[in-house]
Amino acid sequence: MRYIQADWIYTLSGEPVKNGIIAVKENGEIENVFSFENFSKNTQVEKHNGSICPGFINVHCHLELSHMKGKVAEKTTLPGFITSLQSQRKASSEEIQTEIEKADSEMWQNGIVAVGDICNSDETIIQKKNSKIFYHSFIELFGFNPALAEEIFNRALSLSEKFGTLSNSIVPHAPYSVSKELFEKIKSCAQNFNKTLTIHNQETVSENDLYKSKTGAMALMLEQFKLDLSAWKNTGLNSLPSVIDFFPQTNPLILVHNTYTEENDIDVATSKHKKLYWCLCPNANLYIENRLPDINLFRRKNLKITIGTDSLASNHQLSIWEEIKTLQKYFPEIKLNELLTWACKNGAEALQLNQFGTIEKGKLPGLNLINSKGEIEKIL
Repeated sequence: MRYIQADWIYTLSGEPVKNGIIAVKENGEIENVFSFENFSKNTQVEKHNGSICPGFINVHCHLELSHMKGKVAEKTTLPGFITSLQSQRKASSEEIQTEIEKADSEMWQNGIVAVGDICNSDETIIQKKNSKIFYHSFIELFGFNPALAEEIFNRALSLSEKFGTLSNSIVPHAPYSVSKELFEKIKSCAQNFNKTLTIHNQETVSENDLYKSKTGAMALMLEQFKLDLSAWKNTGLNSLPSVIDFFPQTNPLILVHNTYTEENDIDVATSKHKKLYWCLCPNANLYIENRLPDINLFRRKNLKITIGTDSLASNHQLSIWEEIKTLQKYFPEIKLNELLTWACKNGAEALQLNQFGTIEKGKLPGLNLINSKGEIEKIL
């Protein structure tokens, strides 16, 4: 048995424990958490200066874009980002695999134990099979043309089969990139399983403009991609209320980015779906749109908030701790225990990973030390 002590233990299953001690089995399973007063003084203890928390859950990543680091300009807004990404995405298979391996290693060293990863190909499968990190792969679909819905969905089923026993689910990319017919196929498939779903949500103001009035930068971008908008009908509403009914209530749903989500959007979505998780990717939001979501609105609404890194195409590193530091910079009133709850407990819930997220008897959450310098050290 290994006994690990720190100034504070953030179990996230209760209040932080001052001078707490964690008993850990050889396989990493938590045996118990003790207060200093209730622990035998004759037992050898491994002492650390700082605070211990569970391993981080990166709810939103694009591992297969790791070779894109530094290639896309910052603060272009989302339409500019997508256009640049599509023009530069190609690379040799050797470069892609090398950068995927490096990014996976970076996340592990940064204390991340589980990842919700967006996939458009089979390029990450080899690394995921060999990784120390648990991955749930979101097989992401694009398809604006209703006539192609069945073909696109069948390709997704074939890709899902390639992942084999690796955890995965089929999901839409974003409201503006998926036809109603393709949404319906995704929904029908999801209703047969209780797997987590996700969608990029309201990352740019022009997404809402598209749904409200069929105008704006997003509409222009779709036309530049030679997509025919003539048959597509706008709803007069923001995008989230327009598409929330395409998701079965039985499946946890992670809404990612939420940069331009408004109070009415939240009210409509939460009235129709009871298993919503709201993923913040603050460094990517600043990289692309130079704007953060209305996080205090989310807090007032008692939303289940989670944290992701997005990709190295839109971030300088893959580190949940760096995301937390950005949130602390812009929202200093938010206490560390709440931020860690988003980064660990809520993320594990969203991905339905019961072994992670909190430091409790019987779990294998991994342990991170936030040292006296404010840096992360992986200790288990």
